[in-house]
Amino acid sequence: MARKWQKVASKNRNERMANKGHFVVYTTDKNRFVIPLRYLNINVFRELLRMSEDEFGLPTDGPITLVCDSTLMNYLINVFERGLSRELEKALLVSISGNRCSLDQRGGSGRRCLVYGY
Repeated sequence: MARKWQKVASKNRNERMANKGHFVVYTTDKNRFVIPLRYLNINVFRELLRMSEDEFGLPTDGPITLVCDSTLMNYLINVFERGLSRELEKALLVSISGNRCSLDQRGGSGRRCLVYGY
């Protein structure tokens, strides 16, 4: 019986941890993303982290929650993996800095997001 519970505990612990070179973040709709450390070199991702700190504070014992939804996060990951042009980077920075956005037609404040056009 003890071995069975150790297996379950080990499995749950491994689900929460990220592989070497990655870290875990959550979006506001509670979806989990395993992010490569290299994303910390991307200005757009750093801005999301800064906004998260402003909104939620620095997590002490809980996960990092970004101020975006999973649809936008999936989009950003796709863009980051394909390569981010200077123009798109500037547009994304303006969009996410001015709004708490998603890929929906409206941001959190009811304003249209620039991200929707891409």
